[in-house]
Amino acid sequence: MEMTRESWSIELLRPWKMATLTLGVGLLVVGSFVMPAPDWDVPVSLIMAAFAYLLAPWCMHVMVERRWRLWPWMLLATWWGVDGCYALYWWWRNPAALELMREANAPASLSLFRACGLLWYYDGPVSTMLADARRLVRRRGV
Repeated sequence: MEMTRESWSIELLRPWKMATLTLGVGLLVVGSFVMPAPDWDVPVSLIMAAFAYLLAPWCMHVMVERRWRLWPWMLLATWWGVDGCYALYWWWRNPAALELMREANAPASLSLFRACGLLWYYDGPVSTMLADARRLVRRRGV
C-alpha cells in the first residue's frame, strides 16, 4: 500500500510511536551522561532520534515491500539518518570528535536506525498490532 502524506503524518502522531520515541530519546540522553564519549551529547541524540523517527519506518517499508525504484532515495535517507546528520553536526561542533569517532559511530547508528525502522514499521494503533500478533501466533501454533 502506497503511503500518502496524510497517512504518514497520522502514523507519526500515533501515541504508541510517540511514547517509544520519548523513551528512546530519554535513554539516549541518560546514556550521554552515564557513558560519556567525545561524540555523544544531548543535541546529537535529539537530532539523530528525530531523523530516525521520520525516516527509518519509511526506509523499512521500501525494503520490505521491495519498492526498487525508491531504493536510491531509501539509501540516501538511511545514510542521512545514520551518518549524514551526525557528520554535519560534529563537523560544525567539533571536527576532531568527528574524525575520532565517525567510523565507530556508523555501525551502532545503523543498527539503531534499522531497529527503530522495525519497531515503527507497523502502520496502525497498538491494539490492532497486538490483535494481529495474537492471530499470527495462533495460526502458527506457537
